[in-house]
Amino acid sequence: MDVVRFTSAYAVWVKKQSKKDKYRVVLGRDARISGPMVKNLVAGTLQGMGIDVIHIGLATTPTTEIAVVKENADGGIILTASHNPKQWNALKLLNHKGEFLTAEDGAEVLKVAEDESFEYADVDELGTITEEEDYTQRHIDEVLALDLVDVEAIKKAGFKVAIDCVNSVGGVALPPLLKALGVKDVLELYCEPNGQFPHNPEPLPEHLTEISELIRKEGADVGFVVDPDVDRLAIINEDGSMFGEEYTLVAVSDYILSQTPGNTVSNLSSTRALSDVTKQHGGEYNASAVGEVNVVAKMKETEAVIGGEGNGGVIYPDSHYGRDAW
Repeated sequence: MDVVRFTSAYAVWVKKQSKKDKYRVVLGRDARISGPMVKNLVAGTLQGMGIDVIHIGLATTPTTEIAVVKENADGGIILTASHNPKQWNALKLLNHKGEFLTAEDGAEVLKVAEDESFEYADVDELGTITEEEDYTQRHIDEVLALDLVDVEAIKKAGFKVAIDCVNSVGGVALPPLLKALGVKDVLELYCEPNGQFPHNPEPLPEHLTEISELIRKEGADVGFVVDPDVDRLAIINEDGSMFGEEYTLVAVSDYILSQTPGNTVSNLSSTRALSDVTKQHGGEYNASAVGEVNVVAKMKETEAVIGGEGNGGVIYPDSHYGRDAW
């Protein structure tokens, strides 16, 4: 089965990165219906390869990335098919920094999988599974600790916020995050993490008519929509119109640059608005090849203070190097 084969190949890659007596990999998943089944396959395969598993349960992609670093793990796997329909599931593979594998590393994993050049551990060397399911709260604590997150200002504003979490792990993350930020009036739409996506999970305007109507009807100040693994954010205006995924990064960057001037990066498929905003704040904008790993590499190269992709994916190094809707 592909899940077992690619997990085994990834385990080989993990072991090649450093020589150790024992290796540890963080495992998190979105709320897809097939999640528990795939989790069992992946966890069992890693155990069979002699790798200890730190299972953090239902967790967003950015939460899993953060957990890899906090656990000082050798890598991580997120079980999600991102914005694809509910019948899909997949493996997102992370290195020891909680970042996606490079193209070269990915090619190596693919080659090992193709050749099936992996060996499973002897019975006395099997890995273990540890359950660590408090990472959503730990992620919330990290958000609250960011210098540019003004919790008191948010509390005083008295916002009414609508959210659509497409019945995935956004329903685990967003309500407690907003509560911790002092937002008392939250209109929750599809926040039960059961994997039954009520509409196409790609956060495009044509799929978001219900939350737009809810905002207009209830007089909400803003709406937030996330994809199933919560690494993309779409914003909806107070009149129910789309602010647009393309401008999520631009708006966030405008605020970040107003407080901490510096450079920015987005990929070649993103709007030039980020370039314009960056220049207004005295910084330098650089474009990278398409793909999160390429954006991260260019951000590190240019010491960018903010970056991301025009699909609602914001990368803020003060938190971590990964797209994050939190």
